[in-house]
Amino acid sequence: MIGTIQRRTWTNERGISALLAAATLIGLLVLAVGSAPARAEPIVVEHAQGETTLAAIPKRVLVLDFASLETLDAIGVEVTGVVGALLPEHLSKYKADAYVKIGTLFEPDYEAIHAAKPDLIIVSARSAPKYGELSKIAPAIDLSTNDNDHLQSSIERAKTLGRIFGKEAEVEALVAKLEAAIAGVRKQSENAGKGLIILTTGGKMSAYGPSSRFGALHRDFGIPPAVEGLDTAIHGQGVSFELILKSNPDWLFVVDRDVAVGRGGQPAAELLDNPLVARTAAWQKGQVVYLDPVRWYLVGGGLISLQACADQIAAAFQGKR
Repeated sequence: MIGTIQRRTWTNERGISALLAAATLIGLLVLAVGSAPARAEPIVVEHAQGETTLAAIPKRVLVLDFASLETLDAIGVEVTGVVGALLPEHLSKYKADAYVKIGTLFEPDYEAIHAAKPDLIIVSARSAPKYGELSKIAPAIDLSTNDNDHLQSSIERAKTLGRIFGKEAEVEALVAKLEAAIAGVRKQSENAGKGLIILTTGGKMSAYGPSSRFGALHRDFGIPPAVEGLDTAIHGQGVSFELILKSNPDWLFVVDRDVAVGRGGQPAAELLDNPLVARTAAWQKGQVVYLDPVRWYLVGGGLISLQACADQIAAAFQGKR
């Protein structure tokens, strides 16, 4: 009897030891797997100048575009280098020395870019002509938007950034908020009348139509154009006070370029204080809106600036209720 008990005890102990050994082995395997670096899949990015393959999520990112910068900032992606001039106030934190300054919107500082050892360089409309040279330094993408479909192409560019950095959900949340705001503006604009958007600079004026860089006002925000067939050139079509009076817009939207780029000059409000403009429906109804020039002219298609643009127009319409 005693021998039987001893044999059973020995058997149980042997079983327990085997279980403990197996558990230890499993733990070591889990630890090994957990400590091994994750196997990253290449990221193929289609953009305005072709296709770029990234080996993994970029860590050192240089941005020569304010629209991309504000979207990256909003979704929590850290960048290494930024444009060193004309940084908008809402992006003023990037003025800090912690961020490498890599040139201007038009002229990259190639030496600084080389020294920064980037994993990714992002360009857009103003810096797009430098894409070829920059892509020789590091993988580069061109996130320029399409003026003929500014809103949708801006959204697609933001989604591209979300996919690159694994921030799809954050981008989708921003897009949903923006689309809701624009839907609200379109509803308000149904009976608001016709609008004309002009840019002032150096005492001169140019107007923009639905297929221009500011065409979102008409195509996406739903405000019918007061003038048809305007030149689609990047600098718009030069206009006179007489043309503004002839078009007689119900709403006159104004972008003061000189304010956007920090250049002194005749303010837009002073320039437009003119007897001919004063005869328009927009002036007489108090429906002249001075748009945020930084958002409209300098930044353009960033999700945050597009949201601010929609909110400003909604507020202008709301003020007339």
